[in-house]
Amino acid sequence: MNNSLVNLGRTTWAALRMLLVLTVVTGIAYPLLVTGIGQAAFHDKANGSITEVDGRAVGSRLIGQSWNIEGTDKPDPRWFQPRPSHSDYDPLATGSSQLGADDARLVKAVEEAKQQVAEFNGVPASKVPADAVTGSSSAIDPDISPAYARLQIDRVARANGLPRARVQELVKRHTDGRTAGFLGEPHVNVLDLNIALKELARK
Repeated sequence: MNNSLVNLGRTTWAALRMLLVLTVVTGIAYPLLVTGIGQAAFHDKANGSITEVDGRAVGSRLIGQSWNIEGTDKPDPRWFQPRPSHSDYDPLATGSSQLGADDARLVKAVEEAKQQVAEFNGVPASKVPADAVTGSSSAIDPDISPAYARLQIDRVARANGLPRARVQELVKRHTDGRTAGFLGEPHVNVLDLNIALKELARK
């Protein structure tokens, strides 16, 4: 009986020591190590890629946002517009609409959005690219295709009183190619582009 109690005590103490060690290693040391590496090597990304203008945070390069006329839900013609989002770019409500490509509701919504985008930009509906009328799987995609960015050049130039060639050059400079030359598709970060546009308009 005494031996059983002694063995139980030893086993319990060994288990408690192992629990303490693993708690320190996996619950404290490892997270601190990973956080330290992230802050040292990838400071910007580790902190959400927040973009600041004049010392004020204006958004994240990783999360899309609306560019509407202040106080309304109508897109502002002065800015390049992002992909649509059924969650209003809420990072806490990511995910697609889950509607299939042949779902009548999605087909109708896309056709209506195509007409709206075409009218807003003064172009034929046949010129509207897919990403202008369909949301991403996350609903917060911060990028648009170069085709959608180019589609908006005339409207943005007119609304800001800028030469078309200057706005066209701005889009060209902010078009990023495929990652490592072969991953993904060329894209334009809307936040970066609009910040550069604001600076151009200010000048």
